[in-house]
Amino acid sequence: MGTMNISLPDALRDFVATQVEQHGYGTSSEYVRELIRKEQDRLRLRDLLVQGASSAPSGRAGASYFKSLRKRVRRHARG
Repeated sequence: MGTMNISLPDALRDFVATQVEQHGYGTSSEYVRELIRKEQDRLRLRDLLVQGASSAPSGRAGASYFKSLRKRVRRHARG
């Protein structure tokens, strides 16, 4: 794992320290890694939404579509 040092104004450093303490992170690095992961997830979701909005309509989704979608989600949630 590589190392990256960042400089923060006192107010941001204090904010990070508070977040670490209040949310049970072991270190400020854990907190920052979590922020980066969340940003990666947000960007992936944005990408998927843009792709979906850009794709051609596939027709109306009826009750059977949503029933099968719920089954797939439940299977996925179970692992």
